[in-house]
This record gives sequence, structure tokens and C-alpha cells, in this order.
Amino acid sequence: MTFLIAALGVLGVASSGPLIAATLGATSVSALAIAFWRNAIGSAVMATPTLIREPGQFGRVTRHELRWSLLAAVALALHFACFITSLQLTSVAAATALVCLQSAWIAVFQLFRGTRHRWQVLAGLGIAFAGVVAITGFDMGSSPDALLGDLLAVAGGALAGMYTLAGGKARQSMTTGTYTTLCYGVCAALVAVMALLGGQPLVGFEAGGWVGILAITVCAQLVGHTAFNHLLATMSPLLVSMIILLEIPGAALLAALFLQETLPAGTYAGLGLILVGLAVVVLGQKPGRRGRTQGAAEQDGPPDHPLAELGTD
Repeated sequence: MTFLIAALGVLGVASSGPLIAATLGATSVSALAIAFWRNAIGSAVMATPTLIREPGQFGRVTRHELRWSLLAAVALALHFACFITSLQLTSVAAATALVCLQSAWIAVFQLFRGTRHRWQVLAGLGIAFAGVVAITGFDMGSSPDALLGDLLAVAGGALAGMYTLAGGKARQSMTTGTYTTLCYGVCAALVAVMALLGGQPLVGFEAGGWVGILAITVCAQLVGHTAFNHLLATMSPLLVSMIILLEIPGAALLAALFLQETLPAGTYAGLGLILVGLAVVVLGQKPGRRGRTQGAAEQDGPPDHPLAELGTD
């Protein structure tokens, strides 16, 4: 079941870049409108079964859970603003590759907080990133706009790492439905404020634009993001972010299958390297870090400040 959820998550997020680029290129939909609607709809959908089965869940959210959920929501909102905007300035391949480097950012955050990774983990990261380079060549932009897009994608990757780490803390004791409802809902509200300040419309689009928004919401948000948020209850944030690296070859394969785009020459070699790197990371983690049960996770004491433990598993 864990493998199936991870596979669905990869397929979901792999569809994000191509779908967003196609929607932005062919319709009048704004970048922040995509971020707003995918989170607003996602929050409503995830809230429904929780309200039906256990309506009291939201009233039992602790201050510890609320802090981590809010931090995750802020990071997610800024991540979307950076990543979706980068897709308008640089290539889909470059933006996807750079934003997927969140596992590197997580490792850096953890190092700053005193976590010492085994050499096998660092070696696995290096092998996986070699796979990223093999697929994309880090197609860095040659124009000022493309360079800005690349920088925004890098920032989006760092924010995605923060979102994953904060979500891992919240999911130690929160159900998937409660956490995603709160996180997606607050994220949507923050994006709406950014759209208002930036003068980007959230409504008034043609039918094709709404179809694109719906497709992105179902595939990337409800399937992709929610699958990985579910896995955070039993996997370390670093391992989850390593699995997300499979989005890069996944996006290339989906673009070739549905958009008739030519596969990058190194797609299959890069996919192999990413899988090898992921395996090395899994085997190189300490036994207690390869995964965690919900019960064991709930024994962790709440931190005094969310940012204080952001760099730890």
C-alpha cells in the first residue's frame, strides 16, 4: 500500500509542470489563480469526509499542531508563487528539476540543526542528483527572464523543503484529512491576498482555463500532494523528498506520452540513477530513521517553537 501511494503521488506531482505550463500558455488563467483554486478546492474536498465521519477533529487541534500546520501553509503558498511564476519564465524541465531539489535543502536544514547524516545518505543524494543532471542537464536559462525563473525555482525548492519538514512535524499526530484541510485552506487564503496585492484575477476565465485548473487540482493537489502528506506520518521528510525526485523523469515521460514531446536523451539513465540514489539513502539511514510508526511518532514531545526544530526529522 505504501508503494502504491508513493507511485500515485509521483504520477500526481509529475503532471503538475506540464499541466500548469499548458494552462498558463493557452488560457488567460493567472499563476496565482492556479495556486489559489487548487488549494481552495483541495481543502474543501479533504474537509468533507472528516466533517462527516469525525466533525470534532478540527476542534481537537493542539497549539503544537496548529503552529506546524500554519508554517507548512505559509511555506506552501510561497512555494507555489515561486514555482508557478518560474514556469512562465524558464523551461518546464529547468523549473521542475530545480524545484525538486528540496531533498538537498532538507539535508542542509538538518545539518544546520546538528543532524549528522551517514556518508551513505550523502552519497545517495549525490547519485540521485546526478540522475537529475542526466535528464535535464540543468537547462539553465540564457536570458535574464529565464535566469530569474531559475532562481525562483530554486527558492521554490527551498520552500518545498520547509513545507515537507513542517508537514512531517504536524503529521506526527494529525490525520491526513485534518492536516491537509488546514494547510491547504490557509495556503489558499494567503495566495488570495498575494493575488489581490499583485493584481492577478482569480475568476473570469474561459472554459478551457477552468478545465486546466480542475485537472491540476485533481492530479497534482488531491492525488500528488495529499499522497506525500499521508506518507509523512510513517516516513522521514528526507526520504519523502527523495521519492519526489521521481517527478522529474515522470514529467518527461508524461509529456512524451500525451504531448508528443521528445524525451531528453538521459531520461532512462537518469531514472535509474535516481532509483539507485533513493535505495542508497534508504539503506544508509539509521534504523530508526527509515520509517516510523504513527504510535512512535506521537511520543515525540511538542517543540516550543516550530522553527526551532525545522531541521530535524
